[in-house]
Amino acid sequence: MPINTFVENAWYVAGRAQDFPVNEPKGLRLCNRPVLLWRTGEGKLTAFDDRCVHKRMPLSEGRVLSDGVLECPYHGFCYDGAGNCVRIPSQLDLPIPTRAKLRPFPLLEQDGLAWVWLGDPAKSSTAVPPPTPELSGAEWHTHMFDPVHVPANYLLMIENLLDITHFYPLHDGNIGDIEQSKIPFELVEETLSGVQTVKTIRRAQNYRQPPFMAEWFGYPEVDRWHTHHMMGPGLTRVELRCAPPGKLGVAAEERGYVIHHSHTPIDGTNHTWRLWVSTRSEKLTAAIAENFPTVMEEDRWALELQQKNFEYPEDGYHEVYLRSDKALLRCRKILEEMERGNRGQAVPVAVHKAA
Repeated sequence: MPINTFVENAWYVAGRAQDFPVNEPKGLRLCNRPVLLWRTGEGKLTAFDDRCVHKRMPLSEGRVLSDGVLECPYHGFCYDGAGNCVRIPSQLDLPIPTRAKLRPFPLLEQDGLAWVWLGDPAKSSTAVPPPTPELSGAEWHTHMFDPVHVPANYLLMIENLLDITHFYPLHDGNIGDIEQSKIPFELVEETLSGVQTVKTIRRAQNYRQPPFMAEWFGYPEVDRWHTHHMMGPGLTRVELRCAPPGKLGVAAEERGYVIHHSHTPIDGTNHTWRLWVSTRSEKLTAAIAENFPTVMEEDRWALELQQKNFEYPEDGYHEVYLRSDKALLRCRKILEEMERGNRGQAVPVAVHKAA
């Protein structure tokens, strides 16, 4: 998959549902498009092209009037919650042009997240956003980090998440150590919610944990089950379960976390990264949340430098792949097939090339 492209026909996280209060329009750049997010007075969250049909003014800079319509701040064109222009102040004596309506984007609210589909609307029904039940489950304690702007293509983030051999040396001293790089993994592919997915599973016995993890979970040595699951172009789910040797699978002994990473393209060389960590212990969630900003900054730093090196001509350069790269190579192939639309069963996906 070309590095400065992204899958268009897919669900991406625009933000948390609570980030969009009633009648407070917000403008975002998603998949190289200006997008208006507007929760109308009826409480329905909508998404439209963020350009007034008259002179391209961002409607997200406008205001909602007392009668519930969104007013363009330039010439006063007014739109209802369906995106129809219902009033033009400068020519109230003339009919409103039939073409005076905003382009809508499919939007779903699920598990407290707002998902937007920026590709072909007719294909949005072929898949649903991946489930994230931990984010809304009462038995889970979740910490949501502030969104991070990553100046790199989102594919680099997906590849980073699928391969933990970078834990050493990039995260050495916190969540990483060289022993994690040696844990073998199995690769699982399955179609979920209409999308082809890739998951790595790493199992370890009598594993001596890095200091931070030993402190988090209270076990210096464990049996461990660790997965990284690309559930679609817009979300990767990480789950870790550990227990004293021989106790994995015993609910009372197990400890762990679920981390959701959403990676939403801004354009071909930038994306927004959101991370949510969920555990069944408020204290454990707080401990992990205290440490993770350092981990996130290390990843952001590495991805930015990688992206910069794509600016240079290849001049004979080629990547050398290791056995640990099997998952990311499969991921690249699946996303490439999605964009070409020749897989047939999953989302037939368009690709948008960055300018």
